[in-house]
Amino acid sequence: MKKFTILLFTLILLLSLFSCNNANTSKSISNSSSSLTLTPDNYPKVDGSTATIPLAVALRSYVTGESKDALDLSTVHTKTTESFRGLQYGSCDLLLVYTPNDSVLQELKAANVDIIMQPIGRDALVFFTNESNPVKNLTQKQAQDIYSGNIVNWKDVGGSDSEILPFQRVEDSGSQVMMKGLVMKDIPMMQPKQGFMIAEMGEIIQTVASYDNKENALGYSVYYYIAAFLNKDYKIKLLDANGIKPSNETIKDGSYPYTQDFYAVIKSSEPENSNTRKLFNLITSDEGKKIITDAGYVALDN
Repeated sequence: MKKFTILLFTLILLLSLFSCNNANTSKSISNSSSSLTLTPDNYPKVDGSTATIPLAVALRSYVTGESKDALDLSTVHTKTTESFRGLQYGSCDLLLVYTPNDSVLQELKAANVDIIMQPIGRDALVFFTNESNPVKNLTQKQAQDIYSGNIVNWKDVGGSDSEILPFQRVEDSGSQVMMKGLVMKDIPMMQPKQGFMIAEMGEIIQTVASYDNKENALGYSVYYYIAAFLNKDYKIKLLDANGIKPSNETIKDGSYPYTQDFYAVIKSSEPENSNTRKLFNLITSDEGKKIITDAGYVALDN
């Protein structure tokens, strides 16, 4: 029952996220303007990170004309690391994905599978707490000390005299790869307490927002996924990093410290005239940049 509740909550978050970003789009995407037209039957199999599901929906709707509402319910990604394995073994054709663990890239290399990873957008890792927490900022050193176990009380980072409850993501998630590579660097993360390693992005938002000790909880996720739920019924707030507030502007210009690109990925052996290659060429073009931007992401200049 708990697993079902978590999955349902994650689905609701993704639907809300896509609806919110579409509502903020000044001009809707229309299939009639697409330079590439495919049908549901010949559309390539797309996989990737959880946070790129709304982008996958927008891209497919743009190319096939299918209803976004229907695609919202049917689009599933196997997460960052597993999607690369899917590309290797042929269960998918194209990835919209965040940076994976180095280990899975080594698996591809060992299997002599060459890939093309083209950066198409930029996101960031953000820390968040319950909105009742008085702390507004964490320096990188403070974040490192918390997640290595050297700081255990909020008073040591400007908060109340209470225990910090730091939640982590699972190893195969894009968020965990970002956390280790962008924040912790070479500092090992402490072993999380039982129940403090979260598998789903939706679950970590729900947990930090409603944990029994409320303001004690601390979590992290990608900015795009979590930003849509601020100022709603989810009682969370984002923390500044090194005094910089996370936003589309600070992520794009690089002033926010924990930024990372996300990618479109195909096998290098993909034929030039295949639908997969054509879809890859579309999402990495100026036309694709508009799809990415209109879906609410920070697109990179081509």
